[in-house]
Amino acid sequence: MMGWRAYARKHRDRSLADLMDFLRIPSVSALPEHAGDVRRAAQWIADRMTAAGIEGARIVAAALGKPLRWPLGCDAQALVGRQVLGVRRRGKYLLLDLSEGLLLIHLGMSGRLLFAPQLPAPGPHDHFELVTDQGVLRLHDPRRFGAVVYAPAQDAPVARKLLDGLGVEPLSPAFTVQQLYAGLRASRAPIKQVLLAGKVVVGVGNIYASEVLFQAGIRPTTPACAVGLVRVQRLHRAIGEVLQQAIERGGSSLRDFASADGQLGHFQTVTKVYGRAGAPCGVCATPIVVIQQGQRSSFYCPRCQRP
Repeated sequence: MMGWRAYARKHRDRSLADLMDFLRIPSVSALPEHAGDVRRAAQWIADRMTAAGIEGARIVAAALGKPLRWPLGCDAQALVGRQVLGVRRRGKYLLLDLSEGLLLIHLGMSGRLLFAPQLPAPGPHDHFELVTDQGVLRLHDPRRFGAVVYAPAQDAPVARKLLDGLGVEPLSPAFTVQQLYAGLRASRAPIKQVLLAGKVVVGVGNIYASEVLFQAGIRPTTPACAVGLVRVQRLHRAIGEVLQQAIERGGSSLRDFASADGQLGHFQTVTKVYGRAGAPCGVCATPIVVIQQGQRSSFYCPRCQRP
């Protein structure tokens, strides 16, 4: 196997192109409005790990650094000899299916995964490493808000605790009008809070929740159970359209985020209500209102969005 320096020189242009592609995703954030971007970054990593050849790799060594958000749940050396069967994503979690059990990986606020044939010696912010016969997988996480958790199976208590409370994926066939309607009918909480909780549907962060509710004509303070079927149909359609538009525009930029070429995410430049308090509504010219819900800002048009 060639050394990591030789590999880096040989694949420099392709690696830089991939890095710039990844850096355009504003994924480092504790803000709920960027939950969708974090998920998109996780999917990007899952796709690259698959393409890089981690599927089928056999683990030859494993090491832990400083403690992460949650304990691994097993002796790291117990992973040696197991094979990586596949890579999946669920919400913000990356799932590595092993020949025995699985690993659930969360990037937290500042984590990133590296996978290459060889990597330099671990640094002070490298806290988990899998050495396989096809490359090295390493978690770099300066804030240590991320996690790597082992579960003997996806239906094991430790995995269910992390995954069972997640709603359906909003761009999947499982996300239907009837599923959304049933989930909303079961809660008296304000509809925006229900969307942000992620128990009915994942991926609708703060920016996107404000936008989909505007598009559906629903005020964010409306009790979820009070939204009728017709408006739920509009909401279901709006969630798909807004999230797809956000993906196409590179997500929503962080306040301090810029890509490698200085470009910001674009979705925040086309929002109809989010971040536009006091500005005229683009439909009726009524000033946009901002309120606080659960320590988060909610923007809406008091005329277009009825309770």
